[in-house]
Amino acid sequence: QVQLVESGGGLVQAGGSLRLSCAASGRTVSHYAMGWFRQAPGKEREFVAALSASGAITYYADSVRGKFTISRDNAKSTVHLQMDSLKPEDTAVYSCVQYSGPFYSTTVRVDYWGQGTQVTVSS
Repeated sequence: QVQLVESGGGLVQAGGSLRLSCAASGRTVSHYAMGWFRQAPGKEREFVAALSASGAITYYADSVRGKFTISRDNAKSTVHLQMDSLKPEDTAVYSCVQYSGPFYSTTVRVDYWGQGTQVTVSS
């Protein structure tokens, strides 16, 4: 059974930074692309970022490119999302995902979801 456990969320002022982490277990993490989604209150869930199994290829939503950085440590089975220059509109529940294969694309299936961690950015 695959488990994805997020941590690192919290309350931060606008302009601040947070680093989210996702600890993965249950199948060989280094074989699968990983990513992050977010869902703000009253809005649809949206893709934030993803990276390939090796970590060599990254993908970002236009809204976070240049502000957020996704990375992974396969030796520790963890994925991180460094979030800088945060704005109130970044407030959301952020969820870690594991894809069905080693590369991301909009058509690649998400196999597993974490429970999510709340990020709140105050103005």
